[in-house]
Amino acid sequence: MITIIAATNRPNSNTLKVAKYYQRQLKEKGIDTHLFSLEHLPADVLNTDMYGKRSEAFQEIQNMINQTEKFLFIMPEYNGSYPGVLKVLIDAANFPDSFYDKKAALVGISSGKYGNIRGVDHFTGVCHYIHLNILPLRLHIPNIKAELDAEGNFHQADTIKFTNEQIEKFINF
Repeated sequence: MITIIAATNRPNSNTLKVAKYYQRQLKEKGIDTHLFSLEHLPADVLNTDMYGKRSEAFQEIQNMINQTEKFLFIMPEYNGSYPGVLKVLIDAANFPDSFYDKKAALVGISSGKYGNIRGVDHFTGVCHYIHLNILPLRLHIPNIKAELDAEGNFHQADTIKFTNEQIEKFINF
């Protein structure tokens, strides 16, 4: 199973729009995916699911993680890095078996001009620590508000080209 993680808990985010774009593109290629937005993490995850504790609500998320073979992380830039809520997901998941020797692709987005380069690099370090194998083609999509049309599709030729290339490589990864 492929799971796309919209790595923010902000409702109606551009991150979720990009995650849905990737989901549609993969569907067009005959690949079914599961989309999980971090806005659906249990509200009290810090109190109920850290350090060996497990709530019933997070157990469903843990089951999804266990069943996933490949992850596609769409990460917005928050304060020069990735959102803390993504680190909470990683920390709450069972270690080391949740991500060990699985595969992932990374996409950074930002409203600025660098496409979350530092956040993707920071998260790559975490992925290496948990033995999550990263597709070498990591994308950085800047100025996300200008990249998406009203339907949540990319419309600039170079962005479409690079996302298509990443999707093809991810399928074969």
